[in-house]
Amino acid sequence: NVAPDFAALYPGYVITIFCKGVLKKRKNMPQSQPLSIEQAISRAKKAIRQGDTATALQLYNGVLQHQPNHPVAKKGLRKLQKGLPRNQSVQAQAANHLQDQIKALVNLYQTGQMAKTEQTCRKLLQTCPQSSIVINVLGMTLQKQSKSQEAVQAFDRAIELKPGYAEAYSNRGNVLKDLGMLKEAVESHDKAIGLKPDYAEAYSNRGNALKDLGMLKEAVESHDKAIELKPDYAGAYCNRGNALRDLGKLKEAVASFERAIELKPGYAKAYGARGDVLRDLGKLKEAVESHEKAIELKPGYAEAYGARGDVLRDLGKLKEAVESYEKAIELKPDYAGVHHTFSALKKYKPGDAQIELMESLLANSESSESDRMHLCFALAKVYEDLGEYDKSFNYLGEGNHLRRKELNYNIDNDRRMFAKIKEIFTTGSQAPDVAPDGNASIQPLFIVGMPRSGTSLVEQILASHTKVHGAGELMTMKRLVTPILNLKTSQDKSKLSRNEINTIHDGYLEALAALNVPEKIVTDKMPLNFQWIGFILSAFPRARIINLSRDSRATCWSIYKHCFAGKGNGYAYDMDDLVEFYKLYIDLMSFWRERYPNSIYDLCYEGLTENQEQETRRLLEFCNLEWEEQCLYFHKTKRAVKTVSTAQVRKKMYRGSSDAWRKYEEHLQPLIKGLGY
Repeated sequence: NVAPDFAALYPGYVITIFCKGVLKKRKNMPQSQPLSIEQAISRAKKAIRQGDTATALQLYNGVLQHQPNHPVAKKGLRKLQKGLPRNQSVQAQAANHLQDQIKALVNLYQTGQMAKTEQTCRKLLQTCPQSSIVINVLGMTLQKQSKSQEAVQAFDRAIELKPGYAEAYSNRGNVLKDLGMLKEAVESHDKAIGLKPDYAEAYSNRGNALKDLGMLKEAVESHDKAIELKPDYAGAYCNRGNALRDLGKLKEAVASFERAIELKPGYAKAYGARGDVLRDLGKLKEAVESHEKAIELKPGYAEAYGARGDVLRDLGKLKEAVESYEKAIELKPDYAGVHHTFSALKKYKPGDAQIELMESLLANSESSESDRMHLCFALAKVYEDLGEYDKSFNYLGEGNHLRRKELNYNIDNDRRMFAKIKEIFTTGSQAPDVAPDGNASIQPLFIVGMPRSGTSLVEQILASHTKVHGAGELMTMKRLVTPILNLKTSQDKSKLSRNEINTIHDGYLEALAALNVPEKIVTDKMPLNFQWIGFILSAFPRARIINLSRDSRATCWSIYKHCFAGKGNGYAYDMDDLVEFYKLYIDLMSFWRERYPNSIYDLCYEGLTENQEQETRRLLEFCNLEWEEQCLYFHKTKRAVKTVSTAQVRKKMYRGSSDAWRKYEEHLQPLIKGLGY
């Protein structure tokens, strides 16, 4: 945030610091080329010849600061002083000129020309290295160019020069957030707020960091405070919408984005964010329109093209999705996330220009770890297509390492959670044969299992039935159960109350009703809902649960080679964690089968691919659905699929996918042995 009051931010002096004839370098400060005294004198004379008296004044002033009796500088200043209006000092002239330069610098920054802005900052810092606002703008420019470490150093230097510089503290917090240092980011924003209690932008920036920390309610509150301080703050409404989205309050999120747009009609970012939430709500046509409006407002908006590609992919419009991804990369060649997403839809051949581009981006030392992670997963797909399996696996190993580091996953947390779940349903949960009050008109149907076990295929089959709506992977059950489970853990209690069961029942049905679909049977294919089966059957005793099983080597290999959206599959990025989590899944499913033997249907993925009609008939019978022939032709069903399996479910049933791991068998020995083979 660059405040318009330049005089207040400018520390009031423009003296270059010399030490033994050379500009003194500041520790932890991005350096410009230092000037010797001789160079400063030479540049001052050149500035005079070009009519740039203000620069000459700054340079001579700097020389005299170090050598007060330097004859050439003294003589030069005397000549320049004679040409100034009466009562105007050399220092005042220099300061006025600097403020004009700073205004021009800020205008340049706002045009988005980051490389040119950085160059201008560094040139200014040769003659005025103690200008905190120039250093602040330099930090913002470095951040925009993903030079995050240098940006932090710049903001630290600005704060060193001006300890009460609230804007620099908040900008520093934004970069720390980019670096994943979220607690430090919040602290930096808190410092900014302490210095400037009515600083609305710092409250909203703080909310963004809190959101990434998972402190979603606190994030919304921080954005609300920003809006209270600045009611017409469109950016805070947009940021608030993002936090509400993560909270699962999708309708409220849409309203927040629309308020941002109302306040700022040309707000392309808000249109893009609105499109993301409309996609979550299953309103895919409206989502595409929202992204296209963002593009109309900002034709070079690569992120909107990428998001538009995601929605088109969900709709099965794969050719149009590819075109959208290609446009995003054309606009932003270093857009690692889109390189990764695009790679899943593309079959690579030798000589593809995208391969060289991705490898050059990966080799760039300034690429962030997040970008490197996406590029590694994309290049793993490239070299699998090219048949270079050793090279593919090496990229995959690095990508998984970076993702695991990013998530900071610890399998012990899941061990404790699974143990607590079993304790709750061993020691006396609500009897499952007593339904909560009220008869729901909507019947939920749960498809669970490990990710990549065939849940998308089974949902596509069921959603081909005229009485079934496929809702995809809903986060609703996790959002409802997690606070209850956390409370049980913190209070060391093990019995579900009637109120808690009603909360799950009513909250889940409310979410299904919000889908506003005519079908009365709605599938939820969130695989990890297997964790909540006891909670589900306590709230919905008549619910049907389909558990997908698949060859464990095939399942775990497919998990390991995919980078999942969100943070819910942290076990996926390390073979030892993956094996341990798979064993936790097997153990918990055995526990559920013993407790609820008539509510869970185990469906073998390989059996389904080998005996399609027979297994489909059995599946429909378990779900109390009459036979419909179109369930065999699921690949023709027109519906949105928002998972990594979106392309596969639009193809006919095929066999052999469970043997794909064999190409990597040599590399997968720790996984294979861990699974007991």
